[in-house]
Amino acid sequence: MADKNALYWKACLRLIGSCLLVWFLVSYVFAILLVEPLNTIHLGGYKLGFWFAQQGSIYTFVILIFFYSWQMNKLDHKFDVYEE
Repeated sequence: MADKNALYWKACLRLIGSCLLVWFLVSYVFAILLVEPLNTIHLGGYKLGFWFAQQGSIYTFVILIFFYSWQMNKLDHKFDVYEE
C-alpha cells in the first residue's frame, strides 16, 4: 500500500511540475524574456510577444487548469483513489 501511495504522489508531483514549467515558460520566458524576438511574428494583427504578455499567458493558465483536472482524474482512476 505504501508503495502505491508513493507512486501516486510521484505522479502527482510530476504533473504539478510539468504544469508549473509550462506556466513559467509562457508567463515569464515568452512574455518577458523573449518578447522582442517574438514581436517579429504576428498573430491576428498583434505582435506575438505582446499577445503572450496580454492574453496568451491568461489563456494558457486557463487551459492548464482544465488539463490538470483532466490528468488528475485519470491518475485518481489509475491508482483507484477517485471519489464518486
